[in-house]
Amino acid sequence: METTHTLKPSAGLTETGLKWIALVTMVLDHIHYFFGFTGAVPEWFSMAGRVSAPLFLFCLVEGFTHTRSRKKYFAKVYVLSAAMSALLFFMAFGGILVRPDGFYPGNGMMTTFAVLMVIWQGIDWLEQRRFGRGLAAVLIPLAWPILANLLSVAFPALATPLGFAAYSVLPTWGTTGDSSWPVLVMGLVLYLFRRRRKVQVAAFSVYYVLYGVVYMGLIVSSVMPDFAWWQLFTRYYEIYGILAAPLMLWYNGQRGRGHKALFYAFYPAHIYLLYALSWGLYLLLN
Repeated sequence: METTHTLKPSAGLTETGLKWIALVTMVLDHIHYFFGFTGAVPEWFSMAGRVSAPLFLFCLVEGFTHTRSRKKYFAKVYVLSAAMSALLFFMAFGGILVRPDGFYPGNGMMTTFAVLMVIWQGIDWLEQRRFGRGLAAVLIPLAWPILANLLSVAFPALATPLGFAAYSVLPTWGTTGDSSWPVLVMGLVLYLFRRRRKVQVAAFSVYYVLYGVVYMGLIVSSVMPDFAWWQLFTRYYEIYGILAAPLMLWYNGQRGRGHKALFYAFYPAHIYLLYALSWGLYLLLN
């Protein structure tokens, strides 16, 4: 049985409270993402938005751990992931519904959620000594993008169907954006240490320093000769995601009012609404 060290129910933030913070900061980030071409949206919108992904992942861990039906929980996320990723495939490779300047939304957080939930279930099966299905659930999602790429190279005729599958019914992680490996690793860290809140948050913080400072610094400095380390706080500012740590500690272990339907519907709705508005504004300015 899953247990966590929590604050008293009367203190701190509920899961719903954390989701609202994540939602608001996500919207700020996406306003900068969709309307950045205007030059009118301040950079701090995206800086604030760095806390949204860690908070949503933290809440996903809590929801997955304590839900009455993991199958239903996964199904809701999977349907949204498959639908949004299929549309992304047609935008990326078919040029369908792409803004005149070539921009299209590459948001893939639901895909990351779906992949992580399969791996998390595999981890639980391994803990239960159900090694066959446990290893399959952990290794197949991790190996799938590599396998799909190898098959596409070996059999070019399969490239399009494999690509569509990887973008829809067989969700895959990538190297950039919401479905990138750093987000995947963050989700694994939060799940592996879920039973002890302080250890969980400490592990998350250590990981985020390694990612947001060490990794980002080394990567950017290798391609930007004029890079200065202070730019990790002004231009390459993934490190601001670590500000989610105190909010995680403030979580009181209570679900709150829920608003499940709102959170499921809001993600795709606000993505495509902001995209449509940005398209209209682009046409007006050009």
